[in-house]
Amino acid sequence: MKKTLLATLLLAAFAAHAATPTFDPQRLSQHVKVLSSDAFEGREPHTAGETKTVDYLVEQFKAAGAQPGGDIAGGKRGWTQEVPLGRFQIKGPVALTVHAGKDALKWTQGEQMAVRAAMNGKPLVDFKNAPLVFAGYGVTAPERNWDDFKGQDLKGKLAIVLINDPDFETGAGDFGGKAMTYYGRWTYKYEEMARRGALGTIIVHETAPASYGWATVKNSNTNVMYDIVRKDPAKSHAPMEAWIQRDAAADLFKRAGLDFDAAKKQAQSRDFKPVPLAGVTLSARYAVDAQVIKSRNVVALIPGSERADETIIYSGHWDHLGVGAPDAKGDKIYNGAVDNGTGMAALIELARAYAQAPAPKRSVVFLAVTAEEKGLLGSEYYAANPLYPLEKTVGVINVDALSPHGPSRNFTISGSAKLDLLDRLVAKARERNQAYAPDPKPEAGYFFRSDHFPFAKRGVPAVSFGSGEDWVAGGTAAGKAEEENYTKDRYHQPADEWNPKWPFTGMASDLEMLYGVGRDLAESRDWPNWGKESEFRVLREASAAKR
Repeated sequence: MKKTLLATLLLAAFAAHAATPTFDPQRLSQHVKVLSSDAFEGREPHTAGETKTVDYLVEQFKAAGAQPGGDIAGGKRGWTQEVPLGRFQIKGPVALTVHAGKDALKWTQGEQMAVRAAMNGKPLVDFKNAPLVFAGYGVTAPERNWDDFKGQDLKGKLAIVLINDPDFETGAGDFGGKAMTYYGRWTYKYEEMARRGALGTIIVHETAPASYGWATVKNSNTNVMYDIVRKDPAKSHAPMEAWIQRDAAADLFKRAGLDFDAAKKQAQSRDFKPVPLAGVTLSARYAVDAQVIKSRNVVALIPGSERADETIIYSGHWDHLGVGAPDAKGDKIYNGAVDNGTGMAALIELARAYAQAPAPKRSVVFLAVTAEEKGLLGSEYYAANPLYPLEKTVGVINVDALSPHGPSRNFTISGSAKLDLLDRLVAKARERNQAYAPDPKPEAGYFFRSDHFPFAKRGVPAVSFGSGEDWVAGGTAAGKAEEENYTKDRYHQPADEWNPKWPFTGMASDLEMLYGVGRDLAESRDWPNWGKESEFRVLREASAAKR
């Protein structure tokens, strides 16, 4: 009898351990509703919205049964990790004047150009008649035998560069065709021009290669800017960093006797040489308020029962764009319901699921990071100052802008990286009759645009999960239409608001899969790696001796 009872208890314990929990769509909806309400003021760092957001997340993680996993004070961990940030805001008007022959064109901030607050530490940007140089895609890639600069001295000059990679339009070439490399990202282009001592970088916006419209550029770049605190910020930021409308750029080229489309075509060849815009200059003046502020990552923990020093991380960003320029309806609050209220709802409910199950053998961390919208700064800070050693971080599963709609037959990840974590996701999805759909827009560079990237570039296996577009109700036609509408009408706009009609059933289903993958890793001794061809594999293997 005792043996039978013991066997029954063991089987029950095993079943409880092995069972995949279900997730309540109504809980998910309620979290998103609260976090994206006007009361949270768009969740911008270092505002009352941050305070409300952090308080809500801590309250919910605590109620879910998680433990604090943040900074240690007095021998105990708190719920947050302090993140010092540089905060930069344009004060007063932005004066922009284009000089071409006898013409002096007055441009408007946010219309022809979107000028970012200078992050080089100087309180004033003030220059007159700065020469313009077209520097192609602004790429220096020795391993590809590619140099867009050909010795061009950019000191005192403004470099006009194209977004994305040289082979985006042709779909084939040295940069992987449509799949964007880091050279195609605007962050790289700003960094490269700063390294070369340019007075400024002006990126030409075109919707297809950027993967978003001018409204997104305007809203994201004319707002308050943030950066991690740097010892020598001028090495990373030129005085002017800006975007320019494609038609405005073409007009500048025309005034210089050049054809924009022809020049862009030339830039797609490694033989391209920088082209000065003869007779055309730009003058600018704007003041910048620069200060160091402190924001917070929220960190919750489910301690491991056997190998607590080995961690699996679920991550996502809590911040959005705050209060900004009003839309056509006069709405100024950028609520960020999908981006990324959904991710926060996911982390809270994943923490609840782990807390209600038997303790995992490895520790599981739920990392809600700040300032993603300012350049992945919260995750960058964590990865540079990890609370749990990166060499013993098993993997990172990031969630960002999940679908609040119904179930899908597939899923995707950001980018086209090859790694064991993806193989595990594919296998788990197959068990659930779901398929993997490769990133439908590899040219958008999504791999570099989510909070898994600061971990990836340090060798930690990391993926950013994306909801599928092949909806059970409506198929790919319905899924793609919704994605396109969201990108056009709501992404980084005040219209990204909670909708009571959203069922959240698809997200609930996806969380079962993400829980399953994380739980399997938490019970195993496996150490996932990158694919053999990945540039991140060597970084991971360099720390193998510590595992």
